[in-house]
Amino acid sequence: MVLLPAALPLILGTVWLAQGAIIWDGRAPLDYTPLQLDVSADPYLTVVKGSKAASLYTHLVGKDVTATPIWLERLHPDHAWPAYAKEQTLRVFIGNSSVFKPGSGQPQTGFRRTELIAQRNGSAAALKPIISSGRKAFHFSMLMETIKPLDLIHEYQVVFIEPSDGSHVFGVQLGPLPAKDAGYIKILDHSLNVIYKTPFRDAAWHNFAVIVDWDKSTLQVFFSPNERSLKPVTPVKPNPTVPKGEAGHGDFHFGVLKLPLVDPRDPPEVRDDVVHYGIQEGTVEGLMYSGVFIEDLEDGLSIGNTKTLAV
Repeated sequence: MVLLPAALPLILGTVWLAQGAIIWDGRAPLDYTPLQLDVSADPYLTVVKGSKAASLYTHLVGKDVTATPIWLERLHPDHAWPAYAKEQTLRVFIGNSSVFKPGSGQPQTGFRRTELIAQRNGSAAALKPIISSGRKAFHFSMLMETIKPLDLIHEYQVVFIEPSDGSHVFGVQLGPLPAKDAGYIKILDHSLNVIYKTPFRDAAWHNFAVIVDWDKSTLQVFFSPNERSLKPVTPVKPNPTVPKGEAGHGDFHFGVLKLPLVDPRDPPEVRDDVVHYGIQEGTVEGLMYSGVFIEDLEDGLSIGNTKTLAV
């Protein structure tokens, strides 16, 4: 329902709108299947994993774990209930076999990683310039895996935009202990500064939107727990170290990338090579996702519960 201008409430100098423009939708449809994961069917490229089938590392949990409530479909636009989810929650796992071998390169034996990459028409490369221009919002919601939780003595990188140089336009980090904020979800800029953090709580969906302004090289973070609509939690922050042009464009990843601990048995000259060296215990660990999509902001930012904000 579109409200008349006189009825639109002001929020931080902005107004409610009807809906935003989604340019890539990573919310897994209810009829999406493990076979589609295995063959990298849209919307996901599923090659960043171990040697086994993709569906052994990423589980489609159907209605067993309800997706984040802020994107529920409402049967009546004027009422919050009844409502239902149109997407499946994704449970992303790593284990000791989660060693990725990139193309003709060496296996990344220092990491354990399972990631889904945004693609369109079977191509992440074709989507990259579309999501790397103007002002785009990268949405994602995270839920703690309590049966096989992350071991926060390690560092985890779980959401990021990765240009070809391996840096991250922005990244989302968990861990490592003994840092006091190891149990926080931390949003990092390109220079690895923490621009926002919030405790990672059990049994709660953590909803985010990170706005990337590719022309002005800035970031802004929106956050909400569970069913609450997204709100701005940072001002617009400079992100000046991202390379300009195609060199700064990147693929959008979400999943679990676990960094190793330093192995004192390794020669000192290789201990900084975390891609190929270090300690991994081989435990099975996971993280759950829903509400993952990318939005163009010309028509505003979707903040959940059928509301959109002009930003």
